[in-house]
Amino acid sequence: MQQHIDTYDFKGKKAIVRVDFNVPLDEEFNITDDTRIRAALPTLKKVLAEGGSLILMSHLGRPKGVDAKFSLKHIVDHVSECLGVPVQFADDCQKADAQAAALKPGEVLMLENLRFYAEEEGKPRGLADDATEEEKKAAKKAVKESQKDFVKKLASYADCYINDAFGTAHRAHASTALIAGYFPQDKMFGYLMEKEIAAIENVLKNARRPFTAIIGGSKVSSKLAVLENLLGKVDNLIICGGMGYTFIKAEGGSIGDSLHEDDLIPQAKEIMLKAQDLGVNVSLSVQTRVTQEFTNDTPVKVVPSHAIPDGWEGMDCGPASIENWARIILASKTILWNGPAGVFEMPNFAVGTEKIAGLVAQATAHGAYTLVGGGDSVAAVTKMGYADKVSYVSTGGGAMLEAIEGKDLPGIAAIRD
Repeated sequence: MQQHIDTYDFKGKKAIVRVDFNVPLDEEFNITDDTRIRAALPTLKKVLAEGGSLILMSHLGRPKGVDAKFSLKHIVDHVSECLGVPVQFADDCQKADAQAAALKPGEVLMLENLRFYAEEEGKPRGLADDATEEEKKAAKKAVKESQKDFVKKLASYADCYINDAFGTAHRAHASTALIAGYFPQDKMFGYLMEKEIAAIENVLKNARRPFTAIIGGSKVSSKLAVLENLLGKVDNLIICGGMGYTFIKAEGGSIGDSLHEDDLIPQAKEIMLKAQDLGVNVSLSVQTRVTQEFTNDTPVKVVPSHAIPDGWEGMDCGPASIENWARIILASKTILWNGPAGVFEMPNFAVGTEKIAGLVAQATAHGAYTLVGGGDSVAAVTKMGYADKVSYVSTGGGAMLEAIEGKDLPGIAAIRD
C-alpha cells in the first residue's frame, strides 16, 4: 500500500531513500552543478525533522564495476553541508549492516555507488565478445539470482522506502523497482517524485488548450514514440532541431547536407498525415541558419529551410521560424518543451533555443502552464535565468521522455502497485 510522506510517521524509523545524486564532477572531484542534490533536500529534511534517520542510495556515472573516480565518497562532504548534518559513508552497499543498525534519529548514512554492482541493473558483466548464447543465458540467470540477495540486503537496513529519483524512474533496477516489494505497507514517493509526476500528468491528462508541444533534438528515431503519443493530445506540434530536416525532406524540401534519417521519411510522412486527420497544426522551421563546416566560427547564411543548397548544413533555426513559433507559443495555455532548436553546444547556434526559452518564460508569465525537460532545454532556461520563470523544470530527461511516450515507469509503478 502506497503511503504519503506527509502523513507517514518517521519517528524512530530508518528510511532508505533512492535519490539521484548523479551530479557532474570536475577533474578534482568538485561538484560543478548540485541541482539534483538540492532537489532532494525537502524529502530528506522532512524525514530528519520527524525523528527518522536516513540511508541514502544513488548511482554516479556509468561504471562497469568498482571505479574510484565514480565513488560517492566524493560528494559526501557536500551532501553533509546541504543537509546541515554529518553524513556517514558505507564503502560497500552489501556490508553496511552494522552502520545501518547503529543509526540514531537524525543521522544519515550514504551507501557506495549502486552501479558498482551488476545486481543493480541486473545485467551480466565481463562477458567475452565471443561468448556463446548459452554462456550469455547462464550469466544473465546468475546475475538475476544474485540480484535477489542484493535487494534483500538493501531492504534489510531500513523500516520504510522512499523513491525520490525521477531521473531513474524508467529503469527497472534493484533500487528503483524491486526493493519496493519488501515494503508493501511502507513505501512512498518523495516530494521531488510527486512534483515530477504531477507536472507530467498536468500536461498529458489535464492540459488547458491550446496545448503546444515543442520537440527538438538531433534525431527523429529518439523521439518517434513521443511524437506519435502526443498527436492525440496536442493542438500544435513544433518540430525543431536536427530532427526537423527529416520532416522537411519528407515534404519534398531540399536540405543540403543537413542531418536527417532517410529510413524514417515514411514515418515522418505518416505523422504529418495523422496530424492533418486529427486537426493538429505541425509547424516546421521555415528559415534556417546554415554553414559549410560544423564549427562555431564558420561563416553563416540564412536560407529557406526547404531550399538549403548542397554542401550547406542547417545549424539553427532562422528569425522567420522564431516569428512563426512565437505566435503559437504565446497563444498557448499549456506548453511542453523537450529538445533544442539547433546545435546548442555551439554558442553561435544556440540562438534559436535561447529564443524559445524566452518565449516559454513569457507564455508562463501570461498564465500558461509550462513543463521543460531534456538536458539542452533545461540548460537553456537555466543559462538565461528562466528556470524559476517556467512552471516546472524536470530533473529526468529519459524518464520524462518515456512518460511522454505513454509508458508506465517501473519506479512509479512499484510504489503505486
